[in-house]
Amino acid sequence: MPASNDAAARSNNKNSTTVLDDEQVRAYLKNNGDFLQRHPDMLDHLHVSHASGSAVSLVEKQVSVLRERNMEMRHRLNALTTNARENDKLYERTRSLVLKLLEARDLKHLCQTFAISMRDDFEVEHASIILFGDPQESVDAARFESPAKVKLEVGSLLKGRKPLCGVLRKDELGFLFPEAGEIGSAAVMPLKGVDKVGLIAVGSSDANRYHSGMGTLFLLHVADVLVRLLEHLPTSAGD
Repeated sequence: MPASNDAAARSNNKNSTTVLDDEQVRAYLKNNGDFLQRHPDMLDHLHVSHASGSAVSLVEKQVSVLRERNMEMRHRLNALTTNARENDKLYERTRSLVLKLLEARDLKHLCQTFAISMRDDFEVEHASIILFGDPQESVDAARFESPAKVKLEVGSLLKGRKPLCGVLRKDELGFLFPEAGEIGSAAVMPLKGVDKVGLIAVGSSDANRYHSGMGTLFLLHVADVLVRLLEHLPTSAGD
């Protein structure tokens, strides 16, 4: 009789044993986030496949993930630091240019100052100011073109109030930079005040130098300053 009772007990224990599936284990661990903290010895029994094909412990896997995240954050920090330094340089150059433009005596001096600063301070290969007016009044860096001519040649580039950057058509580049030769990319900014004044353009032999995703706050700021100065400056020092 006792032997029969023992057999029955073993049978009952066997039937009451529950086999956990993956979802139940996942659910339990999600609801008991401190399980591994309470049972740290289990970390040595849990293994994750490594990229190399070998198995590593969960601790080693966690260290590897943290190391990768640390490297990613370091790269991001370095990128942010580099961008901040470049923005500081751009700000100082822009500030210097604005101060020089404010000292311009006349239109000719203003356009010369812009062209020289683009070349020397901003390392721009090609820069151009085109103003609406009589082409016969053009002198040095101060270039005049009739509104009709500008509209015909590059009218599609001046529809907005923001710079247009990228690879332009050969005839557009030829109009903007007639003496520049081959140009890969350019940025064009309309000058619009009370009246349409003209445009400024910068170009590079590098097709990737100016692109649609680049920041254009600098050009916007310089254009605003130029528009306000052009409304008040005389055409020549004797005017």
